Amino acid sequence: MRHGCKVNKLSRTHAHRVAMLSNMASSLILNKRIVTTQAKAKALRVYVEPLITKTKADSTHQRRVVFSYLQNKEAIKELFGDVATKVANRNGGYTRILKLGRRLGDGAEMVMMELVDYNEAMLKDATTKKAKSTRRGGKKKATESATVASAAPATEEQKPVEAAPAVEEQKPAEAVAETPAEEETK
Repeated sequence: MRHGCKVNKLSRTHAHRVAMLSNMASSLILNKRIVTTQAKAKALRVYVEPLITKTKADSTHQRRVVFSYLQNKEAIKELFGDVATKVANRNGGYTRILKLGRRLGDGAEMVMMELVDYNEAMLKDATTKKAKSTRRGGKKKATESATVASAAPATEEQKPVEAAPAVEEQKPAEAVAETPAEEETK
């Protein structure tokens, strides 16, 4: 029984697990998002979030501590440079796990793990959405909705299209007489 065991061993030895988490953490920091299994992502989250927290105090000691975990100079530069400035105001929760579905080969649950402050699509959505306003008074009046609709500027699709000059009326008499519809009626 696994009473009190808080480490997911991922069916690996200690050395293999530590090396794998170190490589995955370096890849996550350098690429900002990785695709992996759900079990590995949950283990990686526990591994990498304390390292990101250590970047808030940029000192030689903290750099050496993080380097002892990652063993990658480029990842350390990226982590203490660009990543540290983005997460400076965040109190935790630096990573996000998004489910992708099951892998075809073995049915493992696949996820995409990413750093929260680097998903530009979600950041744009968060800034454009405004808070939902609810009313206790019921539905809006019809006049309010009509004024809102009339206040909206007309777009190109809503502008009336000018009628083209009637070219068919100016056709010569010979072209009109030769049309197949008239020949059938004769």
